[in-house]
Order: sequence, then structure tokens, then C-alpha cells
Amino acid sequence: MAQSISKAPQKTVWQTLISNRKIILWEVGGIFFINFMGSFLHYAFELSGFATPVAFIASVNESTWEHLKFFFWSGMIYTLIEYTYVKDDANNFAFAKGMGLLVTPLVVCLAFYSYVGVVVPLYGEGTLQGSITTGIIGIIAGQMVSSYYLQSPPLGKKMRNIGAGILVTLTLMFSTFTYFPPKFFLFQDFFGYKFTGQYGILEDYTDYKVFNLPEE
Repeated sequence: MAQSISKAPQKTVWQTLISNRKIILWEVGGIFFINFMGSFLHYAFELSGFATPVAFIASVNESTWEHLKFFFWSGMIYTLIEYTYVKDDANNFAFAKGMGLLVTPLVVCLAFYSYVGVVVPLYGEGTLQGSITTGIIGIIAGQMVSSYYLQSPPLGKKMRNIGAGILVTLTLMFSTFTYFPPKFFLFQDFFGYKFTGQYGILEDYTDYKVFNLPEE
């Protein structure tokens, strides 16, 4: 009598997300790191005395793109740190991180423009708390996607190459568009919830200063 071979039941998305405690802790830690590091990079350009090299990773105006930039670089820094500790426990690292860092800005944009589309017509402007919340939503979404693929079965070389390609493409975009911004609304300064017609590094930051730093 032939024995029936039973297949192991496939994991649900939720079961995959919670299957490796070490990875879960690292991905949850990433939510806090990216949020706090991003907050620092939001003001790093001013704290540096508006040094042009710092604009490589720090936001230089209030455009959506410049906010996405500090989330991206915070995520990349965390990715490099995390790799050292989870490389032997995680699968699909390049693809997971590429997808996570791609999903974060997409969800941030969706959440932010949905928020702005509601509050600006009603109240004329949004709030800092509302904007921060849209960023946190994007970070959580990106980390959940990353966590899912890190705990999924190996996806093969093709997916690894796709993930690496995403990381390289995002790095090139966030490295150059501050200095050479496309004339598109995503890159236009959105100071006080109003488009100012300015892009990239601004000529005058008088109205943008948060800290009362001494002039050199």
C-alpha cells in the first residue's frame, strides 16, 4: 500500500511575518531608527551651516522628495548595520531591503497627499503631527515588506539581482536629484503647505531656520 506524502502547509502572510524573532526585532528596531535618524537628517543641513556636501543625505527644502530622501538614507544606514547581524538568519536580503526601501516612499506619498488633500482645503494647512504620522505609516509599511521577504523561502538569484538593482537605482536618484532636481511637483519646495516655485538648494533660508545658531 503506497504511503501518501503529506506536504507541509504553506505559511500565511502573517505566519511568515512572525516566524523569526531575531528578524522581527531588527525590523521593528528599524522603524524607530529610521524615524529618529530621519528627524535628525531633516535638520542636519541647517545644523551644518547649510554646507553643500551635507545636502547629499540631509533635506534642503520642504519638498516631498527631500523628506523621502532622509527616510531613504536612514533606511540605507540601518540596512548596512542590520546586514552584519542577520545575514546568517535572513533570506533574500537584497530583495527584501530593496522592496522595503521602495515601498516606504510610495506609501509615504500616498498617505501624505491623501492627508493634504483633506486638511488643506478644510483648514488651509496641515499639522506637524499629521505629517509625521504619514511618514511613520510609510516606514512601518516598508519594514513589514522587508520583514516578510527576509523570512520567506529563498527566491533565487533573479530576485536578488532585482533587489540590488532597486537599491542602486534609489541610491543614484537620492544622490543626484537634490543637486539636479527635475521641475516636477514632487521636487518643488512645499513650505507652509504651499508650493514656492523653488527647487533643490535654496538661495535664502531665512524663513526656514529652526535653530538660532550664531552667524560665522
